[in-house]
Amino acid sequence: MNTKAVLRVLLALAMIGIGIDHFANPVPFVKIVPAMLPAPLVLVYVSGFFEILGGAGLLVPRVRRAAGWGLVALYVAVFPANVNMAVHHISLDDAHPLPPVALWLRLPVQALLIGLAYWMSRPDAGERRRDPA
Repeated sequence: MNTKAVLRVLLALAMIGIGIDHFANPVPFVKIVPAMLPAPLVLVYVSGFFEILGGAGLLVPRVRRAAGWGLVALYVAVFPANVNMAVHHISLDDAHPLPPVALWLRLPVQALLIGLAYWMSRPDAGERRRDPA
């Protein structure tokens, strides 16, 4: 298995796991939704659904391109929550708060995730690009 395939599986499993956690344990995610946004719990569930969908989609060659672009959009959409975490020093786990520097370092990690999701949307080496008919 090549590097891209390994990273694809790791990203897919991480997204599916995080998405499931949005449903199993939504309270920490609700805490980081910016106050200006309506219905934080609904937004957490929606983002969790799309995390699961995007992660699973990365594993299905036929929809991998759409899943990659969907994850790019998701990472952009949830960026305000990550900024909110950093600005207001909000940790997902109050028992084990992250230091402020770690909260700020999450922001460039979003850029890395966007780049990774974009790369996953690209055809693999030797794979013929399928254009919709």
